[in-house]
Amino acid sequence: MDGYSRLIACLKVVLPLIALGILSTLFLLSRDRAPIAEVPFAKAEIEERLRDQQITGSLFSGVTEDGDLINVTATKVLTSNGKIGENTAKSLSAQINTTSGARFNLLADTGRFSLSDGNTTLEGNVVITTSTGFEVLSDFLEAALSQLDIRSPGPVNATGPFGTLTAGAMQLNKPEGMENPHLIFTNGVELVYRPEEK
Repeated sequence: MDGYSRLIACLKVVLPLIALGILSTLFLLSRDRAPIAEVPFAKAEIEERLRDQQITGSLFSGVTEDGDLINVTATKVLTSNGKIGENTAKSLSAQINTTSGARFNLLADTGRFSLSDGNTTLEGNVVITTSTGFEVLSDFLEAALSQLDIRSPGPVNATGPFGTLTAGAMQLNKPEGMENPHLIFTNGVELVYRPEEK
């Protein structure tokens, strides 16, 4: 056997032994790694999720008795205390498209739905915008899911093509026998008339 063959045979044994030595020092000298970071949930939030059923990014669609289309979205919907059919929605947005072509958009911080009686309440920074150019602000609205019937029992501020107004109450509904919905302001209406300049 010549010198080259002996060198190759020796390297076949020595090189794997060196590799094993390096590998073993990696395990022997390795430091303890920090534990995996905890999931970033507060204890109260975890308890809330376990207690209440909830849906995020929810969408509800329906049709009223008159054929008006309703679409409601919310960032989160909760079923509080296990009451089926009683839901609370956060950051709620709704769109109503009536059969006559009128459109209404509603925004609210929170909303409560009762599927048993079909009633809904909207609370906190409630805004109604209409396809005819009105914007109505309120703190509280009551609405029915089965028909176009939205009421603000408290004060409202509104702007529209005619100017601005304040009122002690407001109702949006479709009077019987009429095709188009009506915005009705009551309880001390004050109007500042500012018609659009042509």
